[in-house]
Amino acid sequence: MSFVKMTAERHKLWKVLQQYHRNNSKVSKEQPSWMKQSEEIALEKNLADTPPSSAKTQRILNNLPPKNMIQKRFISTSSRLYSSGNPSTMQQRGLNKGVSLSSSLVQHSSLDRRSAFLTRNELKNAKRVVIKLGSAVVTRADGQGLALGRLAAIIEQVAEIQNSGADCIMVTSGAVAFGKQRLSQELLMSMSMRETLSSMDRTSELKNIAQNDLKRPNAAVGQSGLMALYGAMFRNYGIIVGQVLVTRQDFINDDTREQLFNTIRELMALNIIPIINTNDAVSPPPQETSMQGTLNITDNDSLASRVAVDINADLAILMSDVDGIYDRPPKADGAQLLHYFNHKNMDDIQFGEKSNYGTGGMESKVKSAGFALDHGCNVIICNGLKNNTIRNIMAGETIGTMFSPLEIKGTSVEVLAKNARSGSRKLSSLAPEDRAEIIRHLATSLLSNEFEIMEANKKDLDAAKARGVTGPMFDRLALSRAKLESLCTGLMQIADSSYDNVGKVVRRTKISDTLEVVQKTVPIGVLMVIFESRPDALPQVASLAIASANGLLMKGGKEAINSNKILMRIVNEALGRYGCSDAISLVSGRDEVADLLKLDQYIDLIIPRGSNEMVRQIKERSKSIPVLGHADGICHTYLDEFCDVDKALKIVVDAKTDYPAACNAMETLLVHESLLTNEVFHQVCDDLKKAKVDIFSGPRLSEHLTFGPPKAEKMSFEYGALACTIEIVSNMEEAIDHIHKYGSGHTDVIVTEDKDIAEEFIASVDSACVFHNTSSRFADGFRLGLGAEVGISTGRIHARGPVGVEGLLTTKWELRGDNDTAAEYARGEKQFVHKQLPLE
Repeated sequence: MSFVKMTAERHKLWKVLQQYHRNNSKVSKEQPSWMKQSEEIALEKNLADTPPSSAKTQRILNNLPPKNMIQKRFISTSSRLYSSGNPSTMQQRGLNKGVSLSSSLVQHSSLDRRSAFLTRNELKNAKRVVIKLGSAVVTRADGQGLALGRLAAIIEQVAEIQNSGADCIMVTSGAVAFGKQRLSQELLMSMSMRETLSSMDRTSELKNIAQNDLKRPNAAVGQSGLMALYGAMFRNYGIIVGQVLVTRQDFINDDTREQLFNTIRELMALNIIPIINTNDAVSPPPQETSMQGTLNITDNDSLASRVAVDINADLAILMSDVDGIYDRPPKADGAQLLHYFNHKNMDDIQFGEKSNYGTGGMESKVKSAGFALDHGCNVIICNGLKNNTIRNIMAGETIGTMFSPLEIKGTSVEVLAKNARSGSRKLSSLAPEDRAEIIRHLATSLLSNEFEIMEANKKDLDAAKARGVTGPMFDRLALSRAKLESLCTGLMQIADSSYDNVGKVVRRTKISDTLEVVQKTVPIGVLMVIFESRPDALPQVASLAIASANGLLMKGGKEAINSNKILMRIVNEALGRYGCSDAISLVSGRDEVADLLKLDQYIDLIIPRGSNEMVRQIKERSKSIPVLGHADGICHTYLDEFCDVDKALKIVVDAKTDYPAACNAMETLLVHESLLTNEVFHQVCDDLKKAKVDIFSGPRLSEHLTFGPPKAEKMSFEYGALACTIEIVSNMEEAIDHIHKYGSGHTDVIVTEDKDIAEEFIASVDSACVFHNTSSRFADGFRLGLGAEVGISTGRIHARGPVGVEGLLTTKWELRGDNDTAAEYARGEKQFVHKQLPLE
């Protein structure tokens, strides 16, 4: 086809679109005068620079519509797809500023190849998406027609992407299935009266002919119906679609391939979704041929990948009836779904049988996806039979298998969790002395590897400084010789007290003369501990897991990535001496917490350590795995009327200033009203101010002081900084009521010399930790003699307060008998004794 004829065809299309918008738009049908003037000026300029022989052609091209006039859908010039980093180039590529179709076609055809995305979080930046619908997705389970409800849901999701400013291209099956349904009905209706009245029922025979012997007629009949269906469905979202029928020969011949992709680019420039079908009415059966450096078109998977590469797509979504790629056939025992895959590891997986629908198979999908990835286009293979698949993929959720350039083998999170489960059993089988020795080796290794640890920590600190991190966050990130020595001491305490942790008898009962039951401590199983910016938490938590024989997954903050890596290496070395290195793993930053929260088949308990916001989010998002932790650390210190002044000053200042960001720091100071009339109240305020603590007053204190501190916005508030609220109370009972109303059940303190009042306070306050005449900062596993803690729990089930080794254990019951049956006891042939026995 000549250039002039092609231009004429485009002009005809523009006229059709004009008529469509006149019929369907409520806006004025007259072109604004300013647009007419600007087009006339541009036309005169173009004609002045154009040779007479091609002036007519240029005039036709310039009369084609601006892209944004086809549909009110704007595309950002700063997007991944349309920006090159050069402001002038970005301005030239803007498609929402009245650029003509001819200009936008240049943009679509000259985009530079980009590197592929690495993780799912980046998929939201995809600006050109190819969606392939396999036969199993568009066809009903019985093969007799289309799954209309499923198709409608998919089209809604595609329309969302298109109307958000991205370009969508669909590669679809379904014509044959649609044709089968229509042709079967037509054959039955066309039977002669004699055949209808005949005693021989030929219905099944005719259906079989329509289903199996008429593939090309089925395709021919189904194509028009399929496109009419797509057109009607997309019209609900204000979107026009265009059918592009292709055969394998279209990709082999250079001229036809060029024309094919020119057509696709023109449709995209017009905001029309190209719907690409293989022309099964004329296509010969797929044949394996080899073309150097390209992908042979054998099915819709290879077709979608070729299209995605040739139009510079960012993402191709291959939808079929499988969840993704497995390391072996999905029905095989132990088959693992691979959430990320690099096709370079193709030899590591085993392929099963292909689907009952369509012409492709998993091996074809992997080969096609690998081709696209090599050319900078990510591919996700997923199950199109599930709800909201496309929407969830674009939101970054773990759906299907994502082809990524990362060198990843297997589903890392699931594999690590599975290894942690088996590693826990290995730890349980070790002698207590062996587990203690692992912890001691870890403790001494912290000091012997001090230089490497500090070098890695320095990288994290330098990166934190570059990001502007200061204050408590920076302090938590920093390691020092003193911190390493303190860690070593705590780990030694854990080792020394670990001998009786696992297998300890907590109850022994004689059931009858022949039955005896024992209740023993056992590990919980697999723990997942999530912590932020505290690399010293890693060896602490690892030691507690070893002492309790639990498997462990740790998710550290990215701000401590270098420190965590070297500390994890030391942990693995200590475990490896006894063949248990798989028991504890550090989850990489690539893996999302959302993915971890779904592994309830492997993970038994989640323990978050970090900011209140992080802990709260984990509690809200974990639907099936229990969470041990606290969301707030609103700790109170109550100064009783009988408090010692020097003790009060010392304790209050320490509770607030020793580590203001800690969850056990004082947030509210309650003062007995009698102390307002002496020097205690003023001395406490002066000392806090000298320590640069910002003071806020409660409602009652504000009434007593005319020019007092600013009023606190609310009483239940965790500052996490050098700030606190001061309120006055009439007596201890009022202080307790205040704590119960505004506290978080973490740690609360009374300062008094009256022991009776102190004991009543301790007995009455319903918090995990209640102290007398000491700082709230002692609510810590190491300070309370646990060696370390995995966190502090304010819950009431299982563990409460600082959680050490005992909080990481549960129990099991061991019953030993001699030919005992329940029926014997029910009939009275044997008698229950239920006598408690000594534990030893």
